[in-house]
Amino acid sequence: MDRFEEAFVTVNRWFVGLVLAIVFAIVFMNVVGRYGFGYSFAWVEEAARHLMILGAFAGAGLALREGRLVAITALQSALPARFARALRFLTVVVMFVFMAAMMWLGIEFVQFGWSKETMSTNMPRGVPYLAIPIGCGLFLVHLVIYARRFVAEDFEYFAGGEGGPEVR
Repeated sequence: MDRFEEAFVTVNRWFVGLVLAIVFAIVFMNVVGRYGFGYSFAWVEEAARHLMILGAFAGAGLALREGRLVAITALQSALPARFARALRFLTVVVMFVFMAAMMWLGIEFVQFGWSKETMSTNMPRGVPYLAIPIGCGLFLVHLVIYARRFVAEDFEYFAGGEGGPEVR
């Protein structure tokens, strides 16, 4: 399982990095074209927006595992260890149900938008909407891998506390 987790995280990081590098490249190209040559591409703004949304959705699972999502730990810190673990378990269940519902609704949204076209690129709207189920699916895989350690171990470890995961 450790090899799968390591490979999955690596591929997910590269995917997010590639998506954001493409955003940088097309926006930079458009700025140079606009101010250097007096010409800009109409499709760049739309494509960059869709790619940034994909990058955010695809990176959410990475943020979860690195402790970069917002967390309020006051209640958990005040509880005895057994109840704190139960609270962390409940948190994982709520996150799982929410993201599974988002993935399901995202798939329906893709199907709904497939017959319509985007304004600038004239591609099916379902294509950029794929960011929702793809990102939620990636998040669910990260959550499943991460959940057991999160529930069983000391929360301070995952919140980037003493001896916690390295924040890169």
